[in-house]
Amino acid sequence: MNVITWLLIGGLVGWLASIALRIDSQERIFLDVAIGIVGAVFSGWFLTPLLGVATMNQGSLSTGGVLVSFFGAVIAVALANVLRYATRRIHASGGAGR
Repeated sequence: MNVITWLLIGGLVGWLASIALRIDSQERIFLDVAIGIVGAVFSGWFLTPLLGVATMNQGSLSTGGVLVSFFGAVIAVALANVLRYATRRIHASGGAGR
C-alpha cells in the first residue's frame, strides 16, 4: 500500500510542480508526473532527515511530508526542463564541438 500512496501523491505533486513552473505542454504531462514521483521520493529520503518531517516512508501522511515532496518534485521537473532545453540547443547548433 505504501508504494501506491507514493505513486498517487508523487503523481499529484509532479503534476502540480509542472503547473507551478508553467509548463503547459500536454505531451509532457506524463513525463512531468513521472519526474515528479522521482523527485518526491528522493526529497523524502534526503530532505526529510534534515527538516525532521515525517513522510510516507515512515507511514505518516502529513502536510509537511507532502510539502517536502512537492519541493522535491519542483526541483526535479525544473532540472529535467533545463536538461531538455540544453540538449535541444546542442542539437540545434550542430553538436557540442562546434
